[in-house]
Amino acid sequence: MKIFTAPLAHLIDALKRLPGIGPKSAQRIAFFLLRADGEYVQTLLHAIREARDSVRLCERCNNYTDREICEICADKRRDSTTICVVEKPFDIAPIEKTGQYRGLYHVLHGVLSPIDGVGPEDLRIKNLLPRLGENQVIEVIVATNPDVEGEATAIYLAKLLKPLEIKVSRIALGLPVGSDLEFIDEVTIIRALQGRTPL
Repeated sequence: MKIFTAPLAHLIDALKRLPGIGPKSAQRIAFFLLRADGEYVQTLLHAIREARDSVRLCERCNNYTDREICEICADKRRDSTTICVVEKPFDIAPIEKTGQYRGLYHVLHGVLSPIDGVGPEDLRIKNLLPRLGENQVIEVIVATNPDVEGEATAIYLAKLLKPLEIKVSRIALGLPVGSDLEFIDEVTIIRALQGRTPL
């Protein structure tokens, strides 16, 4: 016996494909949309369509933008001698929220993963290399995730950039603020010890 009519079931299935949305969340969102004001639904549809039609990749850093060059790359107040390399465009936001980093970014749109068939040619590395000479870059900060793929990508970039005599650094990895040592895994403790700084 079918619980939902075909159109509602199709909507729920489509919503389940969104990241972080499970079956129950998909049902809640679907029922919300059915009850929502028609004007809101049209506004949502328009926003999705507009984003799909106008957002593209920045020609310099591969961040999402609605222009040729994103706002960060176009900002003359940014430190052009430092580039922070991240996996995805949404990795930029947490770094920006700190207010501590004023350099530029480069988005790879993925990480090396031989198991998944992702090699260096599948990442957006080609347009990073010309940027290093153009802006007289002094340091590249690799801010990939602290997992196997992120580490492999960081090592690959370090080896690739070493002949260019540019400082390549890795973001420090370690203990989260407010945590207890007894609950932290061994790998995180090792990273924290390796990344220790003098007081």
